Amino acid sequence: MNLKTFYNTQLQRIAIEIGQLRKKSRFYVAGEIMAFMLFLGLLVLYTLVHWGAIILLLALLSFVSYIFIRHFDVINDQYIHDLDALHKVYQNELLYLDGDFSCFDDGQQYINPNHPFTFDLDIFGRDSLFQRINRTVTTGGSDFLAAQLSKTEDQSSRGDAINELAQHESWCADFVALGQDRKIDSSEILRALNEIHQIEIPHFAAKRWTFFVAWLFILGLFASIVASIAGLVSANVPIWWIILQFFGVFFVCSGACRIISKVVDRLHLQMKNYVKLIRLISKMPFQVVKNRILVSKLEGSLEAFEQLNDILNGLDRRGNILGLLLMDSLFLSDFFLIRCFLRWQHQYIDLIPTWVKAVNELDAIVSMAIFRFNEPEAGRAEVISSDEIVYQANGLYHPFLGAKAIKNDFILNDGNYYIITGANMAGKSTFLRALGINYLLAMNGMPVFAEHLKVSPFQLFSSMRTTDDLAHGISYFNAEILRLKKLIAYCQHNRRTLIILDEILKGTNSLDKLNGSKLFLQWISNLPVTGVIATHDLELSKMESPRFHNYCFEIELGQHVTYSYKISPGVARNQNATFLLNEILHSDTWKEYL
Repeated sequence: MNLKTFYNTQLQRIAIEIGQLRKKSRFYVAGEIMAFMLFLGLLVLYTLVHWGAIILLLALLSFVSYIFIRHFDVINDQYIHDLDALHKVYQNELLYLDGDFSCFDDGQQYINPNHPFTFDLDIFGRDSLFQRINRTVTTGGSDFLAAQLSKTEDQSSRGDAINELAQHESWCADFVALGQDRKIDSSEILRALNEIHQIEIPHFAAKRWTFFVAWLFILGLFASIVASIAGLVSANVPIWWIILQFFGVFFVCSGACRIISKVVDRLHLQMKNYVKLIRLISKMPFQVVKNRILVSKLEGSLEAFEQLNDILNGLDRRGNILGLLLMDSLFLSDFFLIRCFLRWQHQYIDLIPTWVKAVNELDAIVSMAIFRFNEPEAGRAEVISSDEIVYQANGLYHPFLGAKAIKNDFILNDGNYYIITGANMAGKSTFLRALGINYLLAMNGMPVFAEHLKVSPFQLFSSMRTTDDLAHGISYFNAEILRLKKLIAYCQHNRRTLIILDEILKGTNSLDKLNGSKLFLQWISNLPVTGVIATHDLELSKMESPRFHNYCFEIELGQHVTYSYKISPGVARNQNATFLLNEILHSDTWKEYL
């Protein structure tokens, strides 16, 4: 299947549907205007003729027609809005295929230069792995995805759950569409619900006897109205009953309503889409155990959040003074609103964190599934249990390079060290990152960019992108030393660690660098550590022994530099710095500036 063709087909289909709905919308608007004008005209006519009963009936029918047309117009507008969001989803996926990831959150907030590996491996930030994967619609889902990409815990069993959702592309697209207007703030929901948990209001409304008393007042009011119409009691009786009933419920309940409103108002914007999200999840016929377990954790959540949404809507309606007056006077609305809130608080509040956590995880899995769908050429890693580091790759390549990537075979043996030499731009750093990124993908059950990849769970630490910190008086060399210190401490406290290093001690002179690098490798080799080290220092390759192995990315020097980007055993013979500089110095372009 050609993905570009698929997404363009979806865009065309949605555009046609939106066009049809917009035409329908114009008919609805015209119908609303005609029905309302007819209603007004019939009311005027009713005042001018004597046979007004029929006119009044027709006016009533025209008003009912207006209400119905308006109802369907609102539904139609919602369909248009949902399809617009879905259209945007497919547009973004087309951009993804073209290598433009700017429409997706890049996870800048998760960048941590002190993390064992995420900073070096481009996990977060512009054009990062996170940005390529992330389609989350909740902040909690984004946090969960970031957390999974920041650790090496074996979650490869998640692969079945990812693959199942990848087979339901349209469902995933509908899921992502719910976050196009605004990402749902999971932390805000949890904060608000925690405050709800702490709200202390009188529990009288939850008592059974107050429920019966309230209905006695309501029935008594309507009985007095009927009695007044029948002439059994004075008209003042229902009037005073309404007045006293309104002020009674208002003074008893308004304080509690204000307290509740102050807390839950922040939820209103979040709750509408959150309910839609849970409703969509509940409709999906999951078969994979992992997904079924997550859905089972959401049992009762749809009913609970719909009830909370109704409470929020009820609190919102209190802003209408006339509505408040009418509903409190006739039906004791505030009393029943508080009663519903107290029952909801007692029944559901302790379950909310579990529900939110389950939604967060499903949200992240949907992102992983779309990544799976968009990368059909990628494979699935074989993750085995072993007391040793296992890393066997055939046709491994960096996921950011796509179809142009050169594939390499590579095997890491536990407790061994691999010194990789090569010229500048020959592919050493990219290869190191390919090792690390594909391992993280394997641990998360996501597609790996290799013909075959077999790994075991182990810890990971890298040092590839050390930077100075002038604000804190930390030089480049000092930053390198601090990073190596963290690496040593990490390896001492974590068994089975793979270290990935790109040039050790770059910030010092050649001889000092060589001696320091040898000292470091000799010392670290006494720990249960496996290492891959890229270097320009060919002297470091002389450490070859049963545990130290030399590999290289060789180049060919002729009229131009030829890069193979293929790793092979041995030590690099050719370097390109002098060659390229000489080419620049003797170029005609340079001479023009002299």
